[in-house]
Amino acid sequence: MQLVVARIGRAHGIKGEVTVEVRTDEPELRLGPGAVLQTEPASAGPLTIETGRVHSGRLLLRFAGVKDRSGAEALRNILLIAEVDPAQMPQEPDEYYDHQLMDLDVVLEDGTEIGRITEISHLPSQDLFIVERPDGTEVMIPFVEEIVAEIDLVEQRCVITPPPGLIDERDAVIDSTRDEAPGEDAAAEDAAGEDA
Repeated sequence: MQLVVARIGRAHGIKGEVTVEVRTDEPELRLGPGAVLQTEPASAGPLTIETGRVHSGRLLLRFAGVKDRSGAEALRNILLIAEVDPAQMPQEPDEYYDHQLMDLDVVLEDGTEIGRITEISHLPSQDLFIVERPDGTEVMIPFVEEIVAEIDLVEQRCVITPPPGLIDERDAVIDSTRDEAPGEDAAAEDAAGEDA
């Protein structure tokens, strides 16, 4: 199975290095020296990683055969793709590959259906599940322990415990169960009594 593991950014310096936007939880495994990666578009690859280093919090790579800034600039926005065994699991027990999470059914703890994971967005602060609801709308669910209670790959489901406000229907249920403000009925009765 092919997975996008990074997107090439700007050239860095004059010796052929590029910045990369990492799209894998295991960059040391997927983006290490010697790794041979396919590309999108395919005509740009395959690319072999020659060196890698972290500079100011960004991963910098140099590819075999790319020796100067103009060669590095020509690679900008190319996607790097790794071949991954579909049965392979990440090294950490609570980590998952994107392809394992795609199309999981998202439900509340009581079994209420929320939708289906159609995309995973990797942001600097956290990952987000993009969930398509039965009515075709989308909701974003942060992939954090406080909200994602369980990932069950066997049952193909993701159990969530969202806070109020994250999912619209939840708010509607809460709003519909609220009683009228205290005293409203009494005020209405008093007004009726005055008319009599």
